[in-house]
Amino acid sequence: MLTKRKVLTVTIVLTSLLVGCGKGSGKSANGKESSVKVEEKGFPIVKEKLEMTMMAPGTGLAEWKNMPMLKDYSEKTGINFKYTTPPLSDFQTKLNLAFASGDLADIIYAAGGSLGSSMEVDYGSQGILLPLEDLIPKYAPNLNKLMEEDPSIRKSITTPDGHIYSLPVVSRGDTAIWPRGPLWYNGEWLKKLGVKELPKTTDEFYDLLVRFRDEDPNGNGKKDDIPLTDTKLDNSRDWLMAAFGMKSQGIEEINGKVRYPPVTENYKAYLTYMHKLYAEGLLDKEVYSQADEQRKAKGQNNQIGLFPDWFSYFTTGQNETEALDNPMFQPLTSEVSKKAVVPGSPRLVRGAFALTEKNPSPEASLRWIDYFYSDEGYTYLNQGPEGSFWEYKENKDGKKVKVYTKDVDLTNTEDSRGKVSPDYGITAPTKSVTIPAIKEKVDDPDIKPFDEFVKNETKNKITKYAETPFPLVYLTKEQQDQVSTVRTDLQTYVEQMEAKFITGVEPLENWDKFVSTINSMGVDDYVKVYQEAYDTWKAAE
Repeated sequence: MLTKRKVLTVTIVLTSLLVGCGKGSGKSANGKESSVKVEEKGFPIVKEKLEMTMMAPGTGLAEWKNMPMLKDYSEKTGINFKYTTPPLSDFQTKLNLAFASGDLADIIYAAGGSLGSSMEVDYGSQGILLPLEDLIPKYAPNLNKLMEEDPSIRKSITTPDGHIYSLPVVSRGDTAIWPRGPLWYNGEWLKKLGVKELPKTTDEFYDLLVRFRDEDPNGNGKKDDIPLTDTKLDNSRDWLMAAFGMKSQGIEEINGKVRYPPVTENYKAYLTYMHKLYAEGLLDKEVYSQADEQRKAKGQNNQIGLFPDWFSYFTTGQNETEALDNPMFQPLTSEVSKKAVVPGSPRLVRGAFALTEKNPSPEASLRWIDYFYSDEGYTYLNQGPEGSFWEYKENKDGKKVKVYTKDVDLTNTEDSRGKVSPDYGITAPTKSVTIPAIKEKVDDPDIKPFDEFVKNETKNKITKYAETPFPLVYLTKEQQDQVSTVRTDLQTYVEQMEAKFITGVEPLENWDKFVSTINSMGVDDYVKVYQEAYDTWKAAE
């Protein structure tokens, strides 16, 4: 039942949208007469200074009010912000408290998973988050163009009531298709064993892991070579499950049909294979007990042959040049899956930018964010204005090139960048693309060899085989109520049992009991809800 406050809020929002056009003033989202006049193109966005508030997760490297990019953009746009930036680790809790108390900022920025799809549906239907779809064509033309070029974006950010309550991160860079960090081979080991071609089947993969175990590829004369490692299989599971025809341990869609992989024979084949690896010492015996720090220590000690990470040198401690010898994992096929496939990212993160009922000018707010959905705007967001993180210098040909300023720590450029721009370690709303790297020296190559290497490895070993496990759909309130508890219970049970099956604590002879337990937890109804949501998503124009 709608309370008087909620009815009033909805009425205010609708009124705001009806009058919020052109340069004229009108009622803002808080129901008061607004004198905000918004320019429709170019900068500034407003000629009279506009003050607003923003809540976002902070990474602790710098106060947002002091970031050169945000200070410069404030001058460009005429919009100033008071920032509330609790630590990233506390952001979810602080955001929940803000919604509960009603003490909300005008804009919620880079919330990502902290502003979940259920929150969008709930708070949007109450009028606490503003619907944006009618304003986007006029005040967010860059984003609107992206949605016209790729209709799946609009479908994926439109809630069941037909509204758009948050804007996304749209990823279009060279590695945007990665659902997580890839698996990397130890190139030094491959060279030592004379491996010319990477495994393409699970049998060939098994044979290589045996060689890693038995032939002392690190050359220290000790039996300390670990063929495959991870931390609880959290980063490698999806890549390895794919060899058995699955793209996710959770819900997935295949040719329009939704299924839950853990009850399939494919998953049983995966567990059987992984148990064999574990039992024969081909999978790290500490896979379920070690932390990432321990895993990386093994990498830096040259003890592992295949491992997950964003880039291989994060684990090995090598430099980028040395990491050029570490090839990316080649997707595998198996007896139960003759087609090579890997999970692919939907290249979209929802919940990155939302306006609350307190916002004094949704039009100005959308214009403020829309610049970052252009290539020029993303470059500006990512690297900041000239003079703070980079500067122009002429090379020997008289061409201006971007080089780091003298204050940048060249041993840790990312932390230096994180003091300049908020686009660091959070889901900053933008269209992220691959942009030319800033150079250390004016005569450095335009494209770094490692960047080109990663681009080519991604194209040949991920993009070529990638399929999104399941699209980004919204559930209605009723559907949320049906699946919320079941989802958590299923995930907890399956992950616990997977570890037991692989380590042998639970014999695979108990497979039928495992499936029976999952069925008793309501998995059929769970799948049915997602099938309905998928069908709705698929049918949307």
